[in-house]
Amino acid sequence: MDILEKKIELLKKIINESSYTVMLGGSGMMKEGGYQGLKSAEQAYETEKKYGLSPEDIFTTVFYNNRTEQFFNFYRTEILGNIPQITESAYVAARMEAAGKLQCIIDSNVYDLPQRGGCKNVISIHGSIYHNQCPHCGRQYSMEYIRDSEKIPRCENCGRVIRPGVTLYGEMLDSLVMSEATRQVEQAEVLMLMGTSMESEVFSKYIRYFEGKKLVIIHSEEHFMDEKADLVIIDEPKNVLPRLGF
Repeated sequence: MDILEKKIELLKKIINESSYTVMLGGSGMMKEGGYQGLKSAEQAYETEKKYGLSPEDIFTTVFYNNRTEQFFNFYRTEILGNIPQITESAYVAARMEAAGKLQCIIDSNVYDLPQRGGCKNVISIHGSIYHNQCPHCGRQYSMEYIRDSEKIPRCENCGRVIRPGVTLYGEMLDSLVMSEATRQVEQAEVLMLMGTSMESEVFSKYIRYFEGKKLVIIHSEEHFMDEKADLVIIDEPKNVLPRLGF
């Protein structure tokens, strides 16, 4: 039995013995589905070249409010035009959930990858491209409505500009969502970091509340903080999770 097989067997044991397992799904989950994310160096360079501004300049409330047509041009092309594929990670997570081996997923992407794979108990801390609404009357709109709109998508009831259901750069996260994510991590006996590290800009604030038994990291990139975990597998989650047998 090679080292990877031993780690897979240990991971099976950790999951099967856990009474409450929580997954944190990071940017690596988007990457394995074919999308780099706005903050990757390559994507930032392409955005600057195409729009003359960085993603941090465009994907903001200020830009949405003041340069609305340009905002939606960017949003439709770069966000809605690059939706990651669902990988085996999401399907396995759904089977783990159905088997009672995964109690919650806390997810940082806006593409509902776990939900599209069949997961039910998901906290999407940055919102979702699939849930949009009019900020005036509250009418809900689909991703397709914004994607297929010409120029600025407006509410069919009151004519106001529709607000994408995602967190823009610089915005505060929903306090209720943050509280529930923290509660789930505090409750976890096993915490699995998928496609992210312990020093994640997004997840580090939640990881510090973990006081359970086992911390597992499955990520394609090594990190100096990995040594603090109980089990580390350097690979994409889509290559590891299917080997668990769920």
